Amino acid sequence: MAELQLEHSKEAAKLRIYIGAAPGVGKTYDMLNDAHVMRKQGVDLVIGLVEPHGRKETEDRIGDLEIIPQRVIPYRGVLLKEMDVDAILARHPNTVMVDELAHTNVPGSKNRKRYEDVLELLDAGINVMTAVNIQHLETLNDAVSRSANTTIRETVPDSFLKRADEVVNVDVTVDELRSRLRQGKIYAPEKVEQSLANFFRKGNLNMLRELALRTTAEQVGDRAAEYRRTQGLEQAPIPEKVMVCLGNRPGSERLIRVGARIAGRLASNWYVVYVARPDDKGHGDPEAYHRLEEYLRMARDLGAKVVSLTDRNVSDALIRFAQQESISHVVFGQSARSRWDIFLRGSVLNRFLSEVRDVTVQVVPMHKPVRRV
Repeated sequence: MAELQLEHSKEAAKLRIYIGAAPGVGKTYDMLNDAHVMRKQGVDLVIGLVEPHGRKETEDRIGDLEIIPQRVIPYRGVLLKEMDVDAILARHPNTVMVDELAHTNVPGSKNRKRYEDVLELLDAGINVMTAVNIQHLETLNDAVSRSANTTIRETVPDSFLKRADEVVNVDVTVDELRSRLRQGKIYAPEKVEQSLANFFRKGNLNMLRELALRTTAEQVGDRAAEYRRTQGLEQAPIPEKVMVCLGNRPGSERLIRVGARIAGRLASNWYVVYVARPDDKGHGDPEAYHRLEEYLRMARDLGAKVVSLTDRNVSDALIRFAQQESISHVVFGQSARSRWDIFLRGSVLNRFLSEVRDVTVQVVPMHKPVRRV
């Protein structure tokens, strides 16, 4: 029996993500429904954290499920609550339910983000059920911000979604979702009209719903393709390779998101490449240095291989790397420059295009970034 228990403990923990187009589609409620079914089937399941957001139906659905008390953390003179990861680890259930995946933890918490809490629980062999809205995926940040005319501050790297064993799309029609909003089932009454005119516009919700459905379909397709490959049902395709040419200019995070989306669609390897000149000590402009460090951290979080090169000629370094690694897709940023400036100083993009053949190049316009609050 001891040997059987040891073998069971080696099995990788399972991650199920409930994904939705917007708040109010019913992700938490569906998770709770499934939690009750699992417990009746004998699964040792607890709630690590649930956010009813004042919705009575959701609060009632918790019922008699076991809840792990939250940890109280003092912050700037007030006491705030966060999920108690250590208490869950000590309890060590078979499965834990964790709501609001994109949440940023209070400073002083064990991990910076809640998805990092989830990764720690998975590493400990605990299955996790969690939920997130599609707009919180990092690579969709720009598209959603433009459509919804809002800034999404809390994001989850797309690589986390790829870690999931199962993705459940919780979907309702746009009209049903707007009806729930008018009935006060999503936000307080004073926020309804503003929400209907902004984030809950029909056009925006249709886009978000399409993104959620497409993302779930891609996940299913990736799983099916992986199964066919492991079963010898098809030959594994030659992997595509994506290269993002990164600088330290403001707004360069857009390039990383575009690269991650391309890599995700092609199930490919991808690189974020930064070229520094030999005389660049990296600390002449502290603000630019800090930006670059944030970009590289973001690239790693999204699953990129970060490559730092040193060369007096940026074009030479990028061309050499692309040819050595057989890169098939390249992402460049392009700021507004005069023809005279390009004539005098040259263009890395133009030089690359003239030297490298058989690659797909995507140029992302570099606009002044929106300041986040």
